[in-house]
Amino acid sequence: MSYIHFDKTQLINLNYSLDREIIRTNRSGAYTSTTIIGCNTRKYHGLLVAPQPQIDSQNHVLLSTVHETVIQHGASFNLGISKFPGNYSPRGHKYLEDFDSEPIPKLTYRVGGVVLQKELILDTNRDRVMIRYTLLEAHSKTKIRIQPFLAFRGYHNLIKANDQIDREFEKIPNGARFRLYPQYDPLFLQLSKKCEFVSIPDWYYNIEYIQERERGYEYQEDLFAPGYFEFDIEKGESVIFSAGLTEADPSTRQNAFEKEIARRIPRNNFENCLRNSAGQFIRRRDGDTRIIAGYPWFGWWGRDTFVAAPGLTLTSGDTETFLEVMDSMSRDLQGPLFPNIGSGDFTNMTSIDAPLWFFWSLQQYILYTGDKKTIQDRYLGKLRGIIEGYKNGTDFNIHMQPDGLIWGGRPDVALTWMDAITPDGPVTPRIGCPVEIQALWYNALCFYHELSGEEPYAALAARVKESFDREFWSWDNGYLADVVDGDEKDWSIRPNMIFATSLPYIMLNEEKNDKILEVVKSKLLTTKGLRSLSPDDPGYKGYYYGNQISRDHAYHNGTVWAWLLGHFVEGYLKLHGKASKNFIQKIIKGFDDVMTQYGIGTVAEIFDGDPPHRPKGSVSQAWSVAELLRMMDIVNRI
Repeated sequence: MSYIHFDKTQLINLNYSLDREIIRTNRSGAYTSTTIIGCNTRKYHGLLVAPQPQIDSQNHVLLSTVHETVIQHGASFNLGISKFPGNYSPRGHKYLEDFDSEPIPKLTYRVGGVVLQKELILDTNRDRVMIRYTLLEAHSKTKIRIQPFLAFRGYHNLIKANDQIDREFEKIPNGARFRLYPQYDPLFLQLSKKCEFVSIPDWYYNIEYIQERERGYEYQEDLFAPGYFEFDIEKGESVIFSAGLTEADPSTRQNAFEKEIARRIPRNNFENCLRNSAGQFIRRRDGDTRIIAGYPWFGWWGRDTFVAAPGLTLTSGDTETFLEVMDSMSRDLQGPLFPNIGSGDFTNMTSIDAPLWFFWSLQQYILYTGDKKTIQDRYLGKLRGIIEGYKNGTDFNIHMQPDGLIWGGRPDVALTWMDAITPDGPVTPRIGCPVEIQALWYNALCFYHELSGEEPYAALAARVKESFDREFWSWDNGYLADVVDGDEKDWSIRPNMIFATSLPYIMLNEEKNDKILEVVKSKLLTTKGLRSLSPDDPGYKGYYYGNQISRDHAYHNGTVWAWLLGHFVEGYLKLHGKASKNFIQKIIKGFDDVMTQYGIGTVAEIFDGDPPHRPKGSVSQAWSVAELLRMMDIVNRI
């Protein structure tokens, strides 16, 4: 049995199987995602979801799903499954025997004497998904029918039946070409052997996505089924169904499928699952190398990129990709600010911390490689520009106070990583001097001085250190204020203070750092990360659920974040040294069960604040995966 495996009793239990999703991406930005039984529960699910840059900067669902039918002796058994109002139809999951993820997602169906295996893989460099059907057992003549369901819409949207679609198709080798709307790339559906395409164009109405309903969004759509492909299959034979944005050579599909399998890292243990997942966040397109913050709905984010890049690349020795990412991001620098949210031509510069995380990311490169010269040659001028921009003041009232601390904020924006906004404004506005911004600022000043040798920056760092200790520390409380704004101080117990203990350059002595870490450990540490607010706080929300407003209020008010563990572990290690190894290993061990929950073989964005800390948010998050990999590397280096 492989590391990730589900048996029949688990697969036919919809309460169990519909909560478990797979996500596979390629290097060009396309992905395939659905549940382990192939029933789409999100508008973001689809067998081929790919960029359409001629339309916009978003991904688009081209091929939503396929329903397969096994035909023997004139009897038909539909293996597909979709949710309609009041029922699931067809109910093909009842034929499932098992799910295996090694080396690629594999489902096995049993229908009487027929045993059919279905394997799914994405082309690494092309916007194409391939499904291999292998007839393992059959005692009489067998046919397979494949019915595709087309969407041709942006992945944030839903489609309804309309008269604007082009119902026509063009015959191509072993398949057909479809283009529902003229602005889209055509979709080429082909098989690796001769087949018959039967055109029966029709709409299927009110297909439901139960995750969207739970999240308070529109959840019903109509999908267009143009007909079906039908072919004979012999016992032991494999036939490949290909769906791509360019025409494929049917005669090469078998070899292409095997070559793709050979490129995969086995998902045969916890670390290899993380390694596989790490590679899925790297997108290369149009000369840029980006880190997608999370799947299925995130684009690339500035702060997430800088936090995640070291763990995703440097821990495996991939310095080339790391520098490609830094170079791509550097081209987006506007004054001293990086985009907070970036997607195509759309950028949002509302991030006070992304530029400061850039410094930390480059420090990690030097830590892993010892190569300080590359950083000096490529980025020193940009680092200086960021520091001077913060000193002189920039957008959103981000500026340095006379005491050297960084102040920022505006009532209508959330500048820190605690960035949830409702119609009433930011949930955690944190206007003033947030604690982690001061820690990152001090670290940036010291690092720049290390690279440049320019003494004024060392003098400024010393002033920041003195001001920080005076303004943020409380002996009575035994920890740091979360935000200081003049005489106003927020003493909420949040995880932001851990960065004052973990960064390469820190401002406080060991006694104070020890007290901070003990508060964080006792109030915020869970088996899945750090809570974003102490349960003792009246504003604490232990469960992340409901519509967007409800979820946004919980997002940074108790919800657990896995990525914060990396810095908690580093702060702890600074104090306790080798003696902390077993403690850190225990924290990592707490994620073993995550590999078979929610996003299979990866780590979710967030977890509930209250036990059992169920995974929530995006099913696969870059900085969650990255920081676990970095923690594992930290343990290996102890």
